Amino acid sequence: MDALSGKRVLITGASQGLGLVMAKAFLNEGASVMICARGAADLEKARGELEAIAPGRVHAMAADIGREADIDALADATRSQMGGLDVLICNAGIHGPKGQIEDVDWQEWVDAIRINLTGTVYCCRAFLPLLRGSARGKILILSGGGATKPFPLISAYAASKAGIVRYGETLAQELLPAGIDVNMIAPGALNTRLLYQVLEAGPEKVGEAMYQASLKQKASGGNSPEQAAALCVYMASDAANGITGRLISAQWDPWQRFEELRDELAPTDIYTLRRIIPGERGKDWDKQ
Repeated sequence: MDALSGKRVLITGASQGLGLVMAKAFLNEGASVMICARGAADLEKARGELEAIAPGRVHAMAADIGREADIDALADATRSQMGGLDVLICNAGIHGPKGQIEDVDWQEWVDAIRINLTGTVYCCRAFLPLLRGSARGKILILSGGGATKPFPLISAYAASKAGIVRYGETLAQELLPAGIDVNMIAPGALNTRLLYQVLEAGPEKVGEAMYQASLKQKASGGNSPEQAAALCVYMASDAANGITGRLISAQWDPWQRFEELRDELAPTDIYTLRRIIPGERGKDWDKQ
């Protein structure tokens, strides 16, 4: 309890789903939060729910991360209302269009890249001046399965998620001198609105394999959003200082032990996106 006392946290896409669960977890650890989302009504409902947990430590502002003017206004509001920022959590995102690339609406495909990739990058850019004023700034970028394996028929989502992981790895290197840690989070298969959008689209749009996997996930309840939120709390805490440039799975990785594994992890490429070469799969194709 109170592992993040006094920390100022901004969470995008926080009016529902994982974003709202994260906001509750950060408040329970003593942080103050600024939440944003596109829908003003849902955002106000979430703000009221959070205020009941931590009166006086909740701020909210409607914003679309795909619009640079909205992000700039959000940064200004965060500065004036919270006095600065210690943790930026880029959680907002969409699936985008579903179907064969030659059939989907092109503008919808581009919009998904604009929101998921460009919007995330611009959030980092806009909030970096505030994070540089923190004793130890943290950026957490929500990624997922779309970054590490093909997602046929949901190509904009896959491309954008892989893009933000490589961007996060790159930004982590850029910010080493500033002492700002940047990590990507794979929350697991959560039963959020994205799952229900896949089910609504049906097998003809997302493919039979994805549709059946989604039905199975719905029936099982999916992975725990509370576990993903706990990982984000841990990575935002001082226990994770110096761990940066990693894609971390809430479900599969031993993140609870990262404090003791920090020195062993640092010089490796563990938990990063890398090209696989033949020798790593028992092939001698590289020999002359």
